[in-house]
Amino acid sequence: MKIEWDKTGERFYETGVDRGVHYSQLADGSFGNGVAWNGLSSVGENPDGGEPSPVYADNIPYLNLVSAEKMNLTIEAYTYPDAFAECDGSAEIADGVTIGQQTRKPFGLCYRSLLGNDTKSNDYGYKLHLAYNCLAQPTEKGYETVDDDVEAITFSWEVSTTPVNVTGFKPTATLTVDSTKCTAEKLAALEEILYGKENVEPRLPFPDEVMTLMKNNASSGSSGS
Repeated sequence: MKIEWDKTGERFYETGVDRGVHYSQLADGSFGNGVAWNGLSSVGENPDGGEPSPVYADNIPYLNLVSAEKMNLTIEAYTYPDAFAECDGSAEIADGVTIGQQTRKPFGLCYRSLLGNDTKSNDYGYKLHLAYNCLAQPTEKGYETVDDDVEAITFSWEVSTTPVNVTGFKPTATLTVDSTKCTAEKLAALEEILYGKENVEPRLPFPDEVMTLMKNNASSGSSGS
């Protein structure tokens, strides 16, 4: 069959970020106590490493060795949940009183991006992005006087990650779920875990749990948003 470009319904794009959730790392290393991250304005995924290093022998390129790949994030927001304060190196020593330069605690993160196409616009679907073992680095906070050009302060964090194990695959620090490639039933079950439900706290499932939930329904149809 001859290739066709730009067919109706196949002009896809990805945009936006919303439904941010922060998960505190618990004593057993899991991630629970999920809380909404309001004011989340940007999450940048910045892979590092994975660079080839050629090895030469017999006067020719012999093979390529590839360095380990790491995932770094850049998070920008107009505000952040109280639970994130300890991840930013703050500690409350009295009601309404915090100090800085404390040990920064790891956390988990979930956010959503929108999928669109030429017929459904931004209503085509969405992707859920999960990130594990995130560790925020100290970043600058700039406070300026209020004048005729009023702007809200934007907080920003550079975040490193540590991969978690995945059965049958290399460890990873990120996982993405595409709503257009899984059933609505399984997607709803995953979102109940991520966002919580009555009498059940939100938590961040590890990749093996997500894989068990989703693997038998990966191509059963589109769920929309």
